[in-house]
Amino acid sequence: MMYISRLGRATVYPFASAIQKCHLFLFQRSHLISTTSQPVSCLTDKCEFSQESALKLFRPSKADSIIAFFRIHGFSDSQITKITTRVPALLRCNPNKRILPKLQFLASKGASNSDILRIVTGNPELLLLGLKNGIVPAFDLIRRFLSSDEKTMNCVISSPASMGHFYVSKNVKLLLDEGLTHSHIKRLFQCRPSILASSNLWKTVAEVKKLGIDPSLMNFSVALMAKKAVAKSGWDAKVEACKTWGWSEEQFSDVFRKHPQIMLRSEKKIIAVMSFWVGKLGWDPSLLCVAPVIFGLSLEKRVIPRALVVQYLLSKGLMKKDASLATPFYLTDKKFLERYVTRFEKHHSSQLLKLLHSKTC
Repeated sequence: MMYISRLGRATVYPFASAIQKCHLFLFQRSHLISTTSQPVSCLTDKCEFSQESALKLFRPSKADSIIAFFRIHGFSDSQITKITTRVPALLRCNPNKRILPKLQFLASKGASNSDILRIVTGNPELLLLGLKNGIVPAFDLIRRFLSSDEKTMNCVISSPASMGHFYVSKNVKLLLDEGLTHSHIKRLFQCRPSILASSNLWKTVAEVKKLGIDPSLMNFSVALMAKKAVAKSGWDAKVEACKTWGWSEEQFSDVFRKHPQIMLRSEKKIIAVMSFWVGKLGWDPSLLCVAPVIFGLSLEKRVIPRALVVQYLLSKGLMKKDASLATPFYLTDKKFLERYVTRFEKHHSSQLLKLLHSKTC
């Protein structure tokens, strides 16, 4: 795959033929002469290093060539600043030996130019790793769970820290030892790979286990995502929203064990569902404890129109009062129409269709 970047009007092909590389070398030399005749001032003016740091950390001529290398490969000055500030050791390396092979590897696995910029800027420490004993094994670890280069690269792009981070392999081993299955870890890599790069995942694992969730169940990995994704203030606000509309602390804990996805819903969504279910319909909030999946459904497209249909059926005696109020929300559109709309006499079914249609358009 060819890696293409732009600098002014020039288009460069770093992974190209020997002739093209020769042209690149000549271009780089001219670029250095025209833009970096004062090496230290280049670093202080363009990359925001202090004068003291610029003089202390590296030889100006070496640093100059590193900056030119990054620019030629499409990195902006702000990206170069971020990379070299986090990993100043790069300013003393030979970029063609230390950095270029890593860019080539990412490109060979399907990363585009912009993908490479994102990955390297998001995780510049990656460039310090060896290719064979660091980057390749890190990529292969993720691929072991995601099964293809494309899916693995998507994971790395979404969370650059997931590749090559010290904690990733350690956390994968931890989760496997705790009883999580291959598919559960796959889901973490797909949905929230940053979790696997966290330094205190073992604490979160202990918290979720304490709640009584079986590590062999998918709910365990979802609970991990919820625990890591939601700050304490947000967590407390969601619990309080549920309690305000009638749930007890025990009910909330029970719901989280059965359906941890609830904490991945926004506080606004939780309040909106509770407000409609309890405030407008006057239904028992404990019914939502039995069917917490309702919090994940579209309020406008599914919950409200189907609830209005059910409310009509109850008011007309067309539905038993002790019938499950949760079932109508689980069904496919076709099944819902068959059971709760079209099976009734025409004057009822037409009214039911109006209720259903008025909120779905």
